Amino acid sequence: MTTTPPTAPPSGRPAPPASAPAPGARPDRIAAAGTALARALQRITASALGPYQSAVIRIGFAATYLFFLVRELPHRHELYGPDSPWHWDLARQLTAGNDAFSVLLWSDSALWFEVVYALTVLSAAGLLLGWRTRTMSVLFMVGVLSVQNRSVFMGDGGDNVIHLMAIYLVLTRCAQVWSLDARRTAREAERGALGLPPRRDVTGPVLWAVLGPVLLGATLMDGLGGTWWLPVLLWILWLSAAAWWAANRYAPHGQPRALLDVLANLVHNATLVVIMIEVCLIYATAGWYKIQGSRWQDGTALYYPLKLDYFSPWPALSDVLASSGLMVMVLTYATVIVQVAFPFTLFNRRLKNVLLVIMIAEHAGIAVLLGLPFFSMAMIAADAVFLPTVFLVWLGGRAALGRQRLLGWLPRRSRSPETGGPQEVPTARPVPEERGGTGEAPPHGGGGGHTLVG
Repeated sequence: MTTTPPTAPPSGRPAPPASAPAPGARPDRIAAAGTALARALQRITASALGPYQSAVIRIGFAATYLFFLVRELPHRHELYGPDSPWHWDLARQLTAGNDAFSVLLWSDSALWFEVVYALTVLSAAGLLLGWRTRTMSVLFMVGVLSVQNRSVFMGDGGDNVIHLMAIYLVLTRCAQVWSLDARRTAREAERGALGLPPRRDVTGPVLWAVLGPVLLGATLMDGLGGTWWLPVLLWILWLSAAAWWAANRYAPHGQPRALLDVLANLVHNATLVVIMIEVCLIYATAGWYKIQGSRWQDGTALYYPLKLDYFSPWPALSDVLASSGLMVMVLTYATVIVQVAFPFTLFNRRLKNVLLVIMIAEHAGIAVLLGLPFFSMAMIAADAVFLPTVFLVWLGGRAALGRQRLLGWLPRRSRSPETGGPQEVPTARPVPEERGGTGEAPPHGGGGGHTLVG
C-alpha cells in the first residue's frame, strides 16, 4: 500500500500539523477568560453578596451578646464594674501594655459604667432589629470591646468570636434583609414609584452630629487605645457618612453614588470572605490540636468535662451520657473528624451542609450538657455564613407566615405614603415570590444600613 506525501503549500512552507489549533482559537480563549473575569468583577462590585447570611450573622451575634448582658445584669458590677476583682487600676495597667481599647477606662465612676453598659445593651438591641444599622454596629463594636477589655479574665472562647465578629460587622452591609432599615428602604421605594419626594431624614444627621464631637474628643484625649487602626476606622466611617448623605441628597443617581456603592460592595464581600476564613481557621486549629491530645486519641476526652460540677448544669443527664463508653468514644471521635474535615468540604455543597447540621447539633449539645449557651450561640451564628440561601429564604418565609398568623386577628394597617399616618388596608398586599415570601426590600441598590447614620 502506497502513501501520498503531503502537498506543500504554494508558498513553499511546510503545512501545519493536523493537531495545531485554528488561528483564532487562542484569541477566543483569551476573550472567554476576559469575559469570565469581567463577569466576576461585575458580580462583586455591583452587589453585596450573601444578604441573608450576613443578616443571620448580625442577628445571631447581636442576640448572643444582648442575652449575655441581660443575664449578667444583676452581677454587672462584680464582673465588669467598680466592684470587679480585676480593679480599674489593674485594667489600666494591662491596657497600657497591650494597647487595648475600652471606654470604661476613661473614668472609674459608677455612673459612667452604668451609661456604657446601658448603651451597649441598647446598641445590641438596635443591631438585632436592624435599626440605623451602621450606627448601631459601630456602637456595638465599641461596647463589646469596652466591656471585654475591662475584665479580660471573665470570658471564654465565645467572647473571642464575638470580639472579632463585632469588628467585622461594621464593614458589612448586613441590613439588606430582615431589618427595619430594609423596611424603611422599601417604603421610600414605594414613595418614589408614586412620584412622591423622599421623606426628610432627621435621625441620621442628629446621630452623626452627636457622635462627631465624641469621636473628636476621644481622639484628642488619646482615649482610643494604642492601636492605629481603630481611630482610622472610626474616622473613615464618620466621614463616609457625610459622603453618603451628600451623594444621596444631591446626586442620588449620579456617579459619586455609584462609586460609593461599588466601594461598599467590595468591602462587604471581602469581609464575608474573611469571616469564612476565620470560621475555617477556628475549626481547623481546634481539630488539629485535639488530634495531638492523648485523651482525644483514645476516645475518652468527652468523659472528663461531663464529670466536672462546673460543666454539669444537668448532672443526671451528664451521668447517663458518661456511663456509656461507646457513646463517649463516638462523640469524641466525631468531634475531631468534623472539625478537621469541615474546611475541606466547602466545595462539596451536600457534604458541607451535612457537616453544618452536625456542628450546629454539637454546639446545641454543648449548650445543654456543659452549660455554655453563649459560646454555642456565638459559634452557631458564625456557622451561619455557610448556610444555603434557599434554606434561609425558606426560613424567613416560615417566620413571616407565623407572624402573619399570630397577628392575623389584628386589622391590617400601613402608613400612608403621603402623610406617614396609619390607614386601614382591607386586603393583604401580595408578597413578591422572588423574595421567598419574606417581604424584604431588594438586597441590592437600596443600601440598607450602609452608612454611619444608617
